[in-house]
Amino acid sequence: MDRFLMLPDETALTDLQTYLSRADRIDRASARLIAGGGVLAVYTAVLHPGGLLDETPTVLGLRTVRIRIDQRLDAVVPIASLVARLDAAVPDPEDGTVLIGIPAEVATVTWAGVAPPRGGWQEVAATAAGSLEEIARAGIVEVAEALPADAGEAIVRRVRAEVWGRSMPDIDHVPAGAAFAAHSLGFLGEADEAIPVYETGPWTRLSTHRGHVLVKRRGWSLQGT
Repeated sequence: MDRFLMLPDETALTDLQTYLSRADRIDRASARLIAGGGVLAVYTAVLHPGGLLDETPTVLGLRTVRIRIDQRLDAVVPIASLVARLDAAVPDPEDGTVLIGIPAEVATVTWAGVAPPRGGWQEVAATAAGSLEEIARAGIVEVAEALPADAGEAIVRRVRAEVWGRSMPDIDHVPAGAAFAAHSLGFLGEADEAIPVYETGPWTRLSTHRGHVLVKRRGWSLQGT
């Protein structure tokens, strides 16, 4: 029997549809759903290494929405299947709640093995939405120009790792992939919007009103010591 999530209204439904549709265009794979305390946290992968020698940073998107009841859940599901269920959902005509069936789980998603911590974050820096937008757009152009039309997966991963793994000029130790994530997931607002940067352990988080970008530093990196 399917498990379900109960969203409070159509606004929450639309919010999830928009976020997951954007995430699906970036990485047509999986989303991690963690529910508790009346909140659903939806993690998606924007960038992640494909193996031990792949230097692509792990960069995740996170969007949270309220759920109607205090459900407990931790599941990794295919994004496409979840989007299909969201698209087919209809609000209850009496109270506006939306019941969403949870797709069958997948078990081979390496990036979902460890969730970022909920507490212990300390603000360490700040940047602006306009700066992230510029970095993201420049990187997208650079990746497109560096890839031949018939590029194989190995070449694509190497180019993406090189471009998105570079530190951003105004935030030391944060890869440009964080800017790409914020831009691609629609988390950026006005150019002068201040975006705080937080850290805890090997994790860095950029937070906007629209969502969060999380970066996990590699275990061998000096930044993780």
